[in-house]
Amino acid sequence: MPANTNSHTTTTDSTFVYTVSELNQDVRTLLERGFPQLWLEGEISNFACPSSGHWYFTLKDARAQVRCAMFKNKNRLAGFVPKQGDKVLIKARISLYEARGEYQILADSMEPAGSGALQRQFEALKKKLQKDGLFDPAVKKTLPQVPRQIGIITSPTGAAIRDIISVLKRRFPAIPVLVSAVTVQGNSAAREIADAIRTMDKSGLCDVIILARGGGSLEDLWSFNEELVANAVFRCDTPIISGIGHEIDFTIADFVADVRAPTPSAAAELVVPDARDIIASLEKFRHHISRLMTNKLAEEKRQFTRLSRRLKHPARQLSELSQQLDELELRLTTALKHRLNYKKSDFQQFKTRLIQHNPAGKVGEYQQKLDFLKKALYRNSRYTLENKSRQLQATANALHMVSPLATLDRGYAIVRLHNTADDTNTQKTRNNNCIVRSHKDVKPLDELEVITANGEIYCTVNNTSDNNHTQKKKKNINKT
Repeated sequence: MPANTNSHTTTTDSTFVYTVSELNQDVRTLLERGFPQLWLEGEISNFACPSSGHWYFTLKDARAQVRCAMFKNKNRLAGFVPKQGDKVLIKARISLYEARGEYQILADSMEPAGSGALQRQFEALKKKLQKDGLFDPAVKKTLPQVPRQIGIITSPTGAAIRDIISVLKRRFPAIPVLVSAVTVQGNSAAREIADAIRTMDKSGLCDVIILARGGGSLEDLWSFNEELVANAVFRCDTPIISGIGHEIDFTIADFVADVRAPTPSAAAELVVPDARDIIASLEKFRHHISRLMTNKLAEEKRQFTRLSRRLKHPARQLSELSQQLDELELRLTTALKHRLNYKKSDFQQFKTRLIQHNPAGKVGEYQQKLDFLKKALYRNSRYTLENKSRQLQATANALHMVSPLATLDRGYAIVRLHNTADDTNTQKTRNNNCIVRSHKDVKPLDELEVITANGEIYCTVNNTSDNNHTQKKKKNINKT
């Protein structure tokens, strides 16, 4: 059914009749609603960018082509401007340009074809090298203020070398340049760039190296994203400044380099000062020094005038100086005499003190004291030894008097219960080997051990009696 039937005319057979604009409008609506947003890959041709800022181009492959448009609010986010022959990947919608009845592609975003995988590879390598410390600001070297010679590693036929040489000649033409020609794109480019960096660094001919290339797609700049080139830049002892691509282009070499410039021309501007600025500074210093010298000469002239007014006749000066010399001579003589007398007095005092503290006299005095102390020590030691010996003998005698052995020597004996004659129950009250102190401690048939001064006697108890019975028995014996 038509999109808008109210404006259509009808024929006698009730057939709807479209206008051309109505047909194109309905077809555009069908296309935009019937196809979702899609990704489209192809090669750029017939690229045009009018003053409106919109992009118009044809996207083609080997067998077909389609017209495309990318409006300004979309293409300013692309990050690059495509050129004839670029292979791109666009995210787009299908529509119809009603004015010409041509269906077209409206691009919402654009990126170089294949850049997605390359971008992921780029990010992975960047993360790895950053972890390894190749981007650490602490290891980056400072560019020389005025290099003696500048090394340039780039393609000899590209626009980059022409831009760099032009800037160097304009800013500081006196500095020589050494160019190392390399391939900046292709399979062998990374190896050539790394070898050129190592060779130029080992030569020691350059104070700074510019690593440069013109702009291009991610694939075109890929040689500067190789780990081989990054390691060569990192190990280079000569400061390296990178000027690769445009300001929006970033490569691994930019992150590893000591300084990154947005373009090759900017790298040349960073590597040398502007000679005109130096000349202007020198001229400013010249004027300043001239002014200082003028002021200094004027001050010296005023000083000379003041001194000239104070200038005396040589004869008068000689007379005054001679008088001063005589006065100083007298003062010197007097001071020397006083000083000599003072030193003589000091010498005499030191001599007297030295004689008083002569070691020879002290040695004799201390020797006498030592002999006296030795004799006193001998007397005191002998007296103490004899006194202690007498004390020891007296103590030994006293100890011997109270010793049981001395008692045994006088005929006494120690009686000890050796074995009792009691039964088991009674034996518990008396212990074997106990000392017998009374006749009550033993009973008949008990075995005794009698300890004398030179042995033991074992005997058996026949009978016991107290002291009264013994005394009566002794009296009866005496009577008889």
